[in-house]
Amino acid sequence: MPLARKALLAGLCLGLLLSAPFAGAAEIAQGPAGDAFYAPPVTVPPGPRGAVIYARPLDGTMALPSAARNSLVLYRSRDDRGRPVAVSGTVSVPPGEPPAGGWPVITWTHGTTGLNAICAPSRDTAHGPEHPYVETIRGLLDGLVKNGYAVVATDYQGLGVAGFHPFLQGVPTARNALDILRAGRELEPKIGTRYAVMGHSQGGQVDLFAASIGPSYIPEFTLVGNVAFAPGSHIGDRLKAVLNADKVELSLPYILYALESFATTDRSIDPRDILAPQAYAHLPDLYDQCMTHALTTGYWSTAIAKDQFLPRPALTPFLNFAAKNEPGTLRIATPTLVVQGSADVTVFPDTTDALTQQLCRNGNVLAYRVFADADHNGSMTAGAAAAQEWIAARFAGEPARNECANLPSAAKAK
Repeated sequence: MPLARKALLAGLCLGLLLSAPFAGAAEIAQGPAGDAFYAPPVTVPPGPRGAVIYARPLDGTMALPSAARNSLVLYRSRDDRGRPVAVSGTVSVPPGEPPAGGWPVITWTHGTTGLNAICAPSRDTAHGPEHPYVETIRGLLDGLVKNGYAVVATDYQGLGVAGFHPFLQGVPTARNALDILRAGRELEPKIGTRYAVMGHSQGGQVDLFAASIGPSYIPEFTLVGNVAFAPGSHIGDRLKAVLNADKVELSLPYILYALESFATTDRSIDPRDILAPQAYAHLPDLYDQCMTHALTTGYWSTAIAKDQFLPRPALTPFLNFAAKNEPGTLRIATPTLVVQGSADVTVFPDTTDALTQQLCRNGNVLAYRVFADADHNGSMTAGAAAAQEWIAARFAGEPARNECANLPSAAKAK
């Protein structure tokens, strides 16, 4: 092909890329259709944290019905070792004109969906592997958009875009949740700089870490508060519990996800020093589809928990790494709301009771809402109105009441 024709075609392609339909945004490259969106260049394009790599209108089930626009975005963040990484996520903005200063924005941090790239919420469809969970999320987030909040939602490193997912690693996943705030403003300039963090389960742990590091990590934004629904915590205690369980344990795949995550980042952790040979041989099964599959199908759905470990497992490196990712150790400069259901069998009520007590001992301003008979996902449904009321007060500048002197107990709620 003559060089002149190649140059012309390149120019036409570039023009198409730069003609993305994002109202009011600077020129944003239009991302490819389908799953090709999640296959960026091997080398992350240069740019600052949060810079948009490309975007396109979102047509999956994470598109919020009440939003004026829903976008799928690929943006720059940092991985578990601080290196540049491409991360996917979604951006949703309300209809109408924003208030002075721009739309108040909430960065959402989702719960455990799996380790496979296909488990990302932004990739969900009506027949997706974690669709019931994504539907619950969508209901909660759509209520926020109806009330005038922009919502940005990271998939996290390794979900959406294939690669390593630092499951239950608080800092790298928190970076993903904070960097998408910058991406959201680049894509939708009417999004403001005042934000709250909100998350569930694994995302509740991410939420607390994001609230802790946010003021220093993205200083041009102003954090007003955070809401953690059934936040994951006490990772080491959960491991010790499954070591002695003589039955199938819901907690086991979560612990193995954490083991895979921690061992990838910290090479002093060797799963072969912890797991029985048959369990080690079945670790690749955890990457087959997503969380629901691990809990209901195949080896891990029927594995007796205690039989998966060596008689004398080398736990110290794992426990040391887990301790660094405990949200109860954090100091958060802005108010925190924790929400827990008393019927939760995934994040145990007594565990969240203990977490709130730890956060209070660390001097955090905290409110705790317990919903009797709400299960793990039900905490989002039952607690939605309370969370919205609490968040609205923080954006309105109302001082938060510290309830640490009189915390309820989810474990005792009936």
